[in-house]
Amino acid sequence: MLFKLIREAEENRDTQKYMDILHDDYIAVSHASGKEMTKEEMRPFVEQILVQKELTYENVRCIYENDEILVRHQIMTFGDGSKEAVMVVELKKDGRIIRTETGATPLS
Repeated sequence: MLFKLIREAEENRDTQKYMDILHDDYIAVSHASGKEMTKEEMRPFVEQILVQKELTYENVRCIYENDEILVRHQIMTFGDGSKEAVMVVELKKDGRIIRTETGATPLS
């Protein structure tokens, strides 16, 4: 399933492996702005996230995954010490992720 592949890409800071999981028609929807990004528009964002050695993932878990959807949750701690609880919902097509929507809650 894709959850394991995503975790491997995140843990190894492997942008290409992460990008390979995304469908060619991929769309990401920003929880902050509602803006949609294509796979190629998403690459710099993924690179920026994965190179941050200070960024850590805690309590990472797969809520549900089947052939059509992956729902995961994690706590992300950023370099400045801020934390967010992040819910990620990803739709799947042809064994890859075609759409991602997230929701984040700042934690104190």
